[in-house]
Amino acid sequence: MVGRTIKRIYIGIIFLFLYAPILVLIIYSFNESKSRGHWGGFTLKWYGELFRDPDIIKALYYTFIVALLSSLISTVIGTFAAIGIHNMGLFGKKIVLNINYLPVLNPDIVTGVALMTLFVSVNMRLGFLTMLISHVMFNIPYVILSVLPKLRQMNRHMAEAALDLGATPFYAMRKVVIPEIMPGVVTGALMAFTLSVDDFVISFFNTGSGVTNLSIVIYSMARRGIKPSINALSTIMLLTVAVLLLVINKRTAKGDELIP
Repeated sequence: MVGRTIKRIYIGIIFLFLYAPILVLIIYSFNESKSRGHWGGFTLKWYGELFRDPDIIKALYYTFIVALLSSLISTVIGTFAAIGIHNMGLFGKKIVLNINYLPVLNPDIVTGVALMTLFVSVNMRLGFLTMLISHVMFNIPYVILSVLPKLRQMNRHMAEAALDLGATPFYAMRKVVIPEIMPGVVTGALMAFTLSVDDFVISFFNTGSGVTNLSIVIYSMARRGIKPSINALSTIMLLTVAVLLLVINKRTAKGDELIP
C-alpha cells in the first residue's frame, strides 16, 4: 500500500514538472496585466489583439495552408507507399522500412539543413513551395507507419477474391483495400497535419522572405520579449494540437480493439 502511494506521488511530481509551465502559460494568456509577476484580473483582450495583428493572421494563413496541403499530399503518397511496402518480399521490406525510419529518428535540424542544401543546389528559390515540399517529405514516413498496421490486420485474400471476381486492380484498390485501411489513413493524415502545424526547425531552414508559419512568428516575437499575445497564440496552438492528438489516440485505441 505504501509502495503504491509512493509511486502515485512520484508520477504526480513528474506530471507536475511537465505540465506546470503549460498551465502557467494558459493562465497568463487571460491576465489583464502585461507583467508575468502580477495578476491584474481576467481578460480576453490579448486574444482580440492577437487576431488584429496582420503578421499573426498572415502566419495563420500559411500555417494552415501548408498543413492542409502537406497532410493531403503526404497521405496520398504515404498510403500507396505503405501498400507497396506491404506487398514486398521480406528482405526488401526490411530494407525499405529501415530507410523509412531514418527521417523519423533523424534530428529535425539535420533534415532541415539537408533539404535546404538540396533546394539551393538546384537553384530553387526558398519560399512557399520549398516549405510545402519539406513538410511533405517530413510527414510521409509517419503516414507510412500509420497505414502499415492496418494493412497487416487486413485479410489479403479479400483483394485477391475481388480480382478473381472480375474487378480491375484499381477498382479492387478503391473498393476493397482503401476502405479496410481507412482508419490508418485518417490517423496518418491527422498526424501529418499535427506535425506540420507544430514544426519549427524544418520550416525555419526552408522558407523565404514573406512566408512564415506560427512557430517562426512566435520565435521572432520571443526574441524581442514575451508579449501576452504570444501566450494567447501558444494556448490556441496547444489546444489545437491537443484536440488532434486526442482524436488520433482515440482512433488508434479503436483500431487496437479490433485486433483479434
